[in-house]
Parts: sequence; C-alpha cells; structure tokens
Amino acid sequence: MALPKIIGVETEYGVVLRGAPDPNPVLASSVLINAFVDRRKVGWDFDDEHPGHDARGFAREGAQPPDIETHLVNAVLTNGARYYVDHAHPEYSAPECSDALQCTMYDKAGERILARSMAAARNLIPQGQEVVTYKNNSDGKGNSYGCHENYLVDRATPFGSLVRHMTPFFVTRQIFCGAGKVGSENGAQRCDFQISQRADFFEEEVGLETTLKRPIINTRDEPHADPQKYRRLHVIVGDANLCEVSTFLKVGTTAIVLNMIEDDFFDREFVLTGPVPAMRSVSHDPTLRTVLGLADGTSATALELQWEYFRLARKYADERGHDASGGEAVGELVLTQWERVLTALESDPRQLDGVLDWVTKYQLLRNYVERDGLEWSDAKLALLDIQYHDVRPDKSIYEKLVRAGKIERLLDEDEVVVAMVEPPPTTRAYFRGKLLEKWPDSVVAANWDSVILDTGSDPLRRIPMMEPLRGTKIHTEALFRDCSTPRQLVEQLSS
Repeated sequence: MALPKIIGVETEYGVVLRGAPDPNPVLASSVLINAFVDRRKVGWDFDDEHPGHDARGFAREGAQPPDIETHLVNAVLTNGARYYVDHAHPEYSAPECSDALQCTMYDKAGERILARSMAAARNLIPQGQEVVTYKNNSDGKGNSYGCHENYLVDRATPFGSLVRHMTPFFVTRQIFCGAGKVGSENGAQRCDFQISQRADFFEEEVGLETTLKRPIINTRDEPHADPQKYRRLHVIVGDANLCEVSTFLKVGTTAIVLNMIEDDFFDREFVLTGPVPAMRSVSHDPTLRTVLGLADGTSATALELQWEYFRLARKYADERGHDASGGEAVGELVLTQWERVLTALESDPRQLDGVLDWVTKYQLLRNYVERDGLEWSDAKLALLDIQYHDVRPDKSIYEKLVRAGKIERLLDEDEVVVAMVEPPPTTRAYFRGKLLEKWPDSVVAANWDSVILDTGSDPLRRIPMMEPLRGTKIHTEALFRDCSTPRQLVEQLSS
C-alpha cells in the first residue's frame, strides 16, 4: 500500500527595498523576518542538512547542489513553519501537512505572514523606505526563484519509476497550476503570454541543481525522516500560486499520482520525446492545442495527457480508496476539482476566470489589450502582471479580485489566520509548534526531524522526530497538558 502523502510547500518570495539608496535584498529579507519574529528567535539546526545527496547514487560531473548559508536569518514559527533568508529571498517553508487542503491552508497562511511582516518592517527602516514582497517566480530580468513542493515517498519505490511517470505529469500539469506570465525569458522563443512562470527556466530532464541547469525531476535525496523507510521527492517545477484551487490541485493531483506509482498501478507509460522543450511549448500556448510527441510514436496534447492521468486516478480511487491521499473527503474533492477543471479547459478556459491563476491573469490582461489597444510588449501589462502577485493587501490585484468576490475560495479566512500561529494537528509539526509556543526560551534549535531542548542542565537534549506522522495532537496533547517543564517532558518521553 502507498504511504500517506505528507506534503510541504516552500516559497521564495520576490523582494525589493523601495526608497533605499542601496536596496540590498538580503537586508530587506532579514528585516522582514526580524520584524515578524518579535520575541526570541529559535534558530535552525543545520546538522541534518545534506543537499548534495543524490537519489541516483551519483551526481553529474560539475553538478552544483544548493549552498547552505548558515549565517543568514532563520526562525522557526509556532505553526511549525520555517521562516528564513534563502540567499536573496525571504522564504516561508510551510509545516508538514497530511492532505492537500491542509497544505493549501498553510501555504495561504504564509502569504498572511509576509503581509504582516511588511507592515511590521515599517518600524525598523527609515521613513520613506518600504519592503515589498511578491508571490511570483520571476523578476522579468532573467532571474527565477522557486516554489518547491515536498512529498513523502516509499524508499522501496524505484527512483526510475518516479522519473518515468512524473516527468510527463509535471510537463502537463502546468495547464491548471501555472501562475501565468507576460512574455518569455532565459532565451526562450518570444511569446505574448504564457501559462507558467517557471517553464522557461528548465534545461535538464533529471538532475540535482535547483538554481542552475534546473531539472524537471530533482534528485535531491534528503528525506528529513527515517532514510531507510522514506525518501522526499523534492519538486521544483511548480509556480507560486495565489488561487487556492490551483494550489490545491497542484499538490493534490501530484500526491495521487505518486500513490499510483508506489502501488504500481500504471498500465501505460507516457514517455515524451522531448520533455524540456515540451515544458516551454505547453506553457507558451494558452490555447492548449500544442501536440507533444511520445516515444511510442503517438502524440497527445497536454490536456489529453492530463485526462489520461485523471481517468487512471479515478479508477485507482474506486479500487483502492483515498487513505494515502488524506482521507475520503479530501481525495474526492481533488478528483472532483480535477475533472471539473479539465472539462472547462477543454470547452472554454474562460470559465476558470477566478479559479486558476493563469486564466484569471490572462483574462484581466486581455481586457486591457482589447480596451486600450495595447501591444503585449507594453510596459503597462508587465506592471499589471507583477502587481497581481503583490502581497500587500491594498496593492495586490489578486486580493482586490478576492474582495470583489471574483475569486473562488476553498478556505475559510478565519482558519487561515489561525494557521498563522497554530500548527497542523495531524503531523509532527504539532509537536514542534507546541514546544515553541509553551517553552520558547528552552528550544535551542529545531529542524524538520528533531528539536534540541535546554532542560536546565547539561547536556542539551535532542528529541528525534523521524516519523512524520508521530508527534501529532492525538499523540502529544496530554503530554503538553501534564508537563510543566521541558525536563518533565523529556523524562516522560524517555519513559
């Protein structure tokens, strides 16, 4: 049986320090985090960080895994998330979640945290300056920054199976999870508008890098859990989404496809003859008519391939259920939304205005093009493009559409606000978050699979958390209620 899919999303936000004579993005990112974390910051424990480990057992000559910059600002939040400076960006890594809807919730909570950070940062910088962030993936000057997904996968699943089945899925899923973008970058063929912000920046089919020669399938083998039982599929091909349906489908459909791979449920392989150019050609065609060649001599559009994945997923759910996808209700909601979106894309994508990011943005910009007689190269459209992603509630075009009732929501806003401070109750993130809430001065450092506590006497105590589904509210609520000190908690755990 497939493993339950624990999911996490980490988002690098675009950042600019406006009004500063030297607008340093690292400084701007640091100001944001320091402004939000107004009490003692709990640092990140880097002992278990090994970004150079490759799932293939080797790395291509000249491969450059991501550097770990341990000297930059790092904080762990009471909701179980990590909030830190990643090179030149503020990054919010949401806590581990047990289903796609919960994951969407904590991703949206990250947007609220960034918005609150910007407001708080005004008190830390000179008058006339402002830190502004954008939930997008490209600065329009040839630089791209990521929105990465992480999925718990059975170590016994051959990595080659993941590559074969996930590659065509990742190439084609952008038709419902692309964030949309004016123009092209990174040497790609010119286009007016494209579906994905990230598609132009992928240059390899499989590889270890995340910032150079980006691969469709990333081989980083760093499970943040028991390495004998699990691997973490680190997905770097996704866009940073604002529409909740786009985020929900991005992680929900991927989790189901991974379950099917683990259970060896595929009865056919859809091997693309050129996955890298296919990424771009699919993205550059909002009409969804581009035909992709397959290794067996046949061909199909991205929409037709997604229908094949959906039909197999529907059969899988009918025969195996949704236990590994977060339960019946969430699993069925993924399939319902998946089918509904594919149907609308097939008949008239305009029906998804307010549902999917790329369609919403495309319709908005087309209205300006037609009303004002603009060329797609007009700077006004590029400005509207980036303003869609502005995280400031009073400046964001997306948030204005939300307030106007034009965006379909899956989440209750009051629950999103709670998720800014409360951890998911169904994963080990609950234990991490509640430790920080109850004894912030005793938590020396933390990472995804352990917490280091100062119990008042030497030595410091490391509490391992190698099982993502242990340390939940059910497992530990009584422990937090009954223990009045960290030492008592450690003693209870030891017994």
